Amino acid sequence: MHNCKELTIWLDSFEIAKVVYDYSAHIPQKEDYGLISQMRRCSVSVPSNIAEGASRSSDKNFCRFLEIVLGSSFELQTQIELSQELFKIEYAMIDELYLKLTKNQKMIRSLINKLRL
Repeated sequence: MHNCKELTIWLDSFEIAKVVYDYSAHIPQKEDYGLISQMRRCSVSVPSNIAEGASRSSDKNFCRFLEIVLGSSFELQTQIELSQELFKIEYAMIDELYLKLTKNQKMIRSLINKLRL
């Protein structure tokens, strides 16, 4: 069992989720129940699944959750890219958000590989 609050991937994912909430506030309100909702749920899913997986008793189970997390992270990245294309949102932190997402995805993949050894 791991303490999720000590995991860099959880801390980074938590911060990414907060940035996504701020970013999604710039998307037109008509998307409240569409893209905005999907992005927010997806961004919250990442640290939530890390926390749930960290509570499991085996590394194999934790790995399964991390694979789900990785998928959600790429899903979120796609949703952000789509929103940029559709709504031409001027958001100063978008490049930083992409860098954080990419870095986090690499760390998640690295932890998955480490746990499989």
